[in-house]
Amino acid sequence: MSPVVRRILEGTLPDTHLAYKVVSREAGMGSLGQQRYVAISEWNGGLIAREAKALVPSACAWLERKIGHGQSFYQRTMAGAVRSGDPFQTIRGGWLIRRLSPDSNPIEIADLPKGRDEHTLLLAMGTEAANVHLGSARRVKSILADVGRRKSTWLRAAAKDMAKATEQDWKAFQHGGR
Repeated sequence: MSPVVRRILEGTLPDTHLAYKVVSREAGMGSLGQQRYVAISEWNGGLIAREAKALVPSACAWLERKIGHGQSFYQRTMAGAVRSGDPFQTIRGGWLIRRLSPDSNPIEIADLPKGRDEHTLLLAMGTEAANVHLGSARRVKSILADVGRRKSTWLRAAAKDMAKATEQDWKAFQHGGR
């Protein structure tokens, strides 16, 4: 790990004199292979962790054979989300900095107990995704108007179409792009 990343992580801790340990981390299906480092420390009687995750260009840049320059819209998208942001999440240099804690990590459905209420959980997750994707406060009205004009089945149909297209792409990829 570079001294720059170490300084970035140090700067996110609540006290500059905290003793801490840095470890590398591998997580997430969409981020495999990305550099990730976590600073772990004890503060006020409990453990805290801050992750630095390398930002990479959007897959759209790769698809269109363009040179990417990081995820330049990430910070703007998060700031425009129609919800309260996480004060510990920020971009510093080419790194996404965020806290790690049991209540701010992704939820794996398979890890939940058998007597779970998936409908409520998925509704909450969908609401948060929608909040982020509304994009900006000035766009909320037009987006909600558009959604209001659609049939109630539009999202399910679009998801099925996308799943079918993804499977077709995968099959073509397995056969050398033919």
